[in-house]
Amino acid sequence: MSQGVELVPLQCVRCSTPVRAGPDEVAWVCANCGQGLLLDGESGLRALEVKYAAAAQQEGLVWRPFWVAAARVTFQARETYGHDRGPDEIWGAPQMFILPAFECSLEEAGAWGMGFLRQPPRLVEGPAGLLEGVTVDPQAARALAEFVVLTVEAERRDQLRSVAFDLDLEPPVLWAMPFTNESGTLRLALAG
Repeated sequence: MSQGVELVPLQCVRCSTPVRAGPDEVAWVCANCGQGLLLDGESGLRALEVKYAAAAQQEGLVWRPFWVAAARVTFQARETYGHDRGPDEIWGAPQMFILPAFECSLEEAGAWGMGFLRQPPRLVEGPAGLLEGVTVDPQAARALAEFVVLTVEAERRDQLRSVAFDLDLEPPVLWAMPFTNESGTLRLALAG
């Protein structure tokens, strides 16, 4: 006999307040106590640290979630169809990956990750904002970081043929980052 699907209401792990979950969302902040929450496929709902980046202004902001993790990239091989060059010099030091935790295409996720890798924002904690729409779980952040590494190497002008690398990614932390929405264009609104 097959088991049916059971719906279990989500409740905050700290204060037991019901969590209002949207379709495809995997993380929330409790509206009552502010506890960060992550839906884990194995252990159910668990506590999650959520950090809010300090905003340059307080009004008219859109808060977008990002997974932030330090990583070291080590290449075993990088081959091209011509003169072989080593990997991009950026990989000579640990890097901070800032990857979207909201719904977007793979190309958009890569663009966000590349942009923040090339011009890292200064993340300083500030007061909480309204965090919504966390649809990318922390395990998917690893795949997005790998995609960013591949994109960096593929954009170089040496006709990349193949690469092999290891990505030593620290556990990602969820950051809410403030943006202004001017004429449909999001602009980062960090303090300082």
